[in-house]
Amino acid sequence: MKHLQCATLDGFDAKVVDVEVAFVRALPSFAIVGLAQTSIQESKERIKSALSAIDFKFPPQKVTVNLSPSDLRKEGSHFDLPIALLIALQKTNNTFNDFMAFGELGLDGKLKDTTTLFAIVLSLAKDNYIKKIIIPNESLSKISKIPGLEIYPVNTLSEALDIFIMPQNAKKISSLEALEYPHITINQKRYYYTQTFPLDFKEIKGQENAKRASLIAACGMHNILFEGSPGCGKSMSAKRLPFILPPMSLDEILEKAKLDALEGKEPDFKPQRTFRSPHHTSTPASIFGGGSRNAKIGEVSLANNGLLFFDEIPHFPKNVLESLREPLEDHHLLISRVNSKIKYGTKFLFVSAMNPCPCGNLLSNTKECKCNELEINRYKKRLSSPLLDRIDIYIQMSEISTTDKSTISSKEMFEKVKATFAIQLKRGQTELNGKLDDQEIRKFCILDQDSQTVLDQAVSRFELSQRAINKTLKLARTIADLDNCEQIKKPHLIEALQYRFK
Repeated sequence: MKHLQCATLDGFDAKVVDVEVAFVRALPSFAIVGLAQTSIQESKERIKSALSAIDFKFPPQKVTVNLSPSDLRKEGSHFDLPIALLIALQKTNNTFNDFMAFGELGLDGKLKDTTTLFAIVLSLAKDNYIKKIIIPNESLSKISKIPGLEIYPVNTLSEALDIFIMPQNAKKISSLEALEYPHITINQKRYYYTQTFPLDFKEIKGQENAKRASLIAACGMHNILFEGSPGCGKSMSAKRLPFILPPMSLDEILEKAKLDALEGKEPDFKPQRTFRSPHHTSTPASIFGGGSRNAKIGEVSLANNGLLFFDEIPHFPKNVLESLREPLEDHHLLISRVNSKIKYGTKFLFVSAMNPCPCGNLLSNTKECKCNELEINRYKKRLSSPLLDRIDIYIQMSEISTTDKSTISSKEMFEKVKATFAIQLKRGQTELNGKLDDQEIRKFCILDQDSQTVLDQAVSRFELSQRAINKTLKLARTIADLDNCEQIKKPHLIEALQYRFK
């Protein structure tokens, strides 16, 4: 009995599946066992037709295909190829050592790409489960971006069989080790970026404080809340932030491509961080993920390593806002169902925007606010203190005026972000300042004597919680990095304290 390995998605990660075929003397039949779902059960007809297209005579025996482990649910038409290979080569002396095979078969024996194939192969490659892989030629442009693979692309079932029948003629391709984008090298690791800014901060006139806050937020991936009158530039700033975010490692680019694949989008492998902006009418399941049987990925997890923007945040349901607290603090989200428990990464820059009151004119110098005090308090109380405690930067934006001018551009801001990014990694950090844990804060956020005195006074005066102290230290660390200072000094800490929610 011969074996060939394949895999299936189990939530967010791939699990290896051992495919084996047995021929038994009995009435002719074809059965697939091992918790195979409909897409795999239907493969029997595709496999028979594809084998017939290469003049293979299906044996007049009972053919049983087992997918092991039998207690793992398997889904996906990519099991067609390994099953067909095992049946066609059952009577030969060929072995399938180190090989994994994926691909959907057409009735004429042609191999086709599947939507989950990239996500499966990437997950296996990250865990070093896979080296030699047989895939449809249609999948080559995506799979070749995953480093460390020995790829055998084929167009038909016949070409796949030739890999084992005539191995000397097999077409082998090594996957790419680098992407063709501008990059910087830090600690012998490449970080890629783009130099295009379709939305530019130069288009925002005035708002110097908001631009400074946006720059700090981008440098350290600090959560930020914009408050201001309608039309002052809150959403404009948020939509320009993704283009100045720090460069991406190859792992982050591949992770983004995996999320695109799981969402049904074609991965572009561009070093541009994700921007997700759900509407306030979105359901909790669409934002956090869910499903009655298999938990599906939501907006919060799709924003991993990127930016999540909540516009008009007070209008989001209370249960959605309170559910944000754990992803913002722990940087992961655990979705539990009866049949599955799935853990998603949620390490993103959280950006939110709100008006100062329901009508939006409370801070206006030209328009009259029509809200009473009760309405204003009720509006602001939609954001609880625990949620606001997870916001690093609060910035109040002023109305625009005729004297406002364009100043700094996104390109100039990104150069500062890139320099600050390099400082953080060269210091030995594995995370950017905004995502440091308590132990890393003690190691990297070093205060001088004057700044320590200021912090002690602030803790006493403003009754800062431990989380608020840590947020202030991480923010001051980023401001110091922008000034290329090894230690956090008094001006850096004072500026960080100014961004507290008041």
